[in-house]
Amino acid sequence: MRTEYKIFAAVAAFLFGAAAVYGVYTHNTGNISGTDVDPAGFRGGVEWVGVVALILSGLLCTMCAGFFWFVARRIDLRPEDREDGEIAEGAGEVGFFSPGSYWPFGIALAAAVAGIGLVFWMWWLVAFGLIAVIFTACGLLFEYYSGTRHPEAHL
Repeated sequence: MRTEYKIFAAVAAFLFGAAAVYGVYTHNTGNISGTDVDPAGFRGGVEWVGVVALILSGLLCTMCAGFFWFVARRIDLRPEDREDGEIAEGAGEVGFFSPGSYWPFGIALAAAVAGIGLVFWMWWLVAFGLIAVIFTACGLLFEYYSGTRHPEAHL
């Protein structure tokens, strides 16, 4: 986890630096066309949408870096976190992955329905899509805990 939090912290630092540079650059650039108002209506000054987007992206990466740093303090070092770690030390079972599940397709379809409801501002379609997302996510979560789908390794 130490590698992950360092990567996210570096990306966050880059985004904060890019936000500062972008804010200064757009403030000093002004209107390049030489007229008072260009066809798009830009009169010069800081372009706030880009600055705010970069700052929020940096905050999101900072949040992820903080989470990975918090987790890294509480677990033992993994082979990829140690300087003397070997590739063979990371071998073994990683986890159980479903060989064939249709629930992710259902979640995507339900999210698409909710998204279409947002696009056309049909609150009943948004509600239906979100309820379908909840039901399909529960179906994915409890796929191996209910019904007849019980692999031998997980009885």
